[in-house]
Amino acid sequence: MSEHSANPSSATAATGRSRAVKAVVPAAGLATRFLPATKAVPKELLPVVDRPVLQYIVEEATQAGIGDVLLITGRGKTSMVDHFDRRPDLEARLEAKGDAERLAAVRGPSELAEIYTCRQPEQLGLGHAVGYAESHVGDQPFAVLLGDEFVKPAEPLLPAMLELQARTGGVVLAFFEVDPAETKRYGIASVEPAEAELTDIGEVVRVTGMVEKPKPEDAPSNLAVLGRYVLPASVFDAIRRTEPGSGGEIQLTDAMELLRSEGTPVHAIVYRGTRYDTGMPLGYLQTVVQIAAEREDLGAEFRKWLAEFVNSDASGVTGT
Repeated sequence: MSEHSANPSSATAATGRSRAVKAVVPAAGLATRFLPATKAVPKELLPVVDRPVLQYIVEEATQAGIGDVLLITGRGKTSMVDHFDRRPDLEARLEAKGDAERLAAVRGPSELAEIYTCRQPEQLGLGHAVGYAESHVGDQPFAVLLGDEFVKPAEPLLPAMLELQARTGGVVLAFFEVDPAETKRYGIASVEPAEAELTDIGEVVRVTGMVEKPKPEDAPSNLAVLGRYVLPASVFDAIRRTEPGSGGEIQLTDAMELLRSEGTPVHAIVYRGTRYDTGMPLGYLQTVVQIAAEREDLGAEFRKWLAEFVNSDASGVTGT
């Protein structure tokens, strides 16, 4: 079993509720925006410098004390599981060469957490995908981490979300501010101030309503749902009772709104840290550049080259 476990704070212990120690990563999508690259390679394994996106996400979970990760996969995505498995042949070769640094990098993913998988045969929405986690999660709260975005390790988000859910027992979301014109890409919330006893956790708000991908003129705010959720097990029943919504799919947003309408408290943390969004080619490229520029081993030389490239006539950026 994994050595990673969450140690509840005294505040959590006082509520009598357990803190979530399992995470679910829905990763069964076709990633059509990245075709043809994703015809054979899952989008979640596209490299950000020298680690795949999915590894950053699992590392984010383990940093928060979660040691049990369920990947919701689809057809042709078994290589995601392989990434977190051992490679004795490769390890033996690196060990024979005395390459301790690369040996540690190869072994690292298999030591992060206990990795489990479940197949989603059809992609019928995020709510539909999360529903497949019920038998693994049971009756305990759990985290959901979308497979195409993650946050900067030095600016963690998940620990505060886990604490907030343990105190309230309800649904916990994370928001970030978007340009009003971009609301049609996200779940958008209406909010009010949170209870005073929760404000020590961070910038907490109480959610009064949610709508999936509204037009700018219909959006209740510019607070968009970031791809992190901490949910009570009651969400599974709500998913079963949720009719197809936006895009003809079973939306997790709609299931959470059903819970809220029936009295389950819904809170959110407004995240002001660095969020990396690899869900579209532009965001993926921006993530690669930003992380490469910040790397101690690459950053200085890469930033120098990047500045020269951007300022050169050959780049086409500042041509005359």
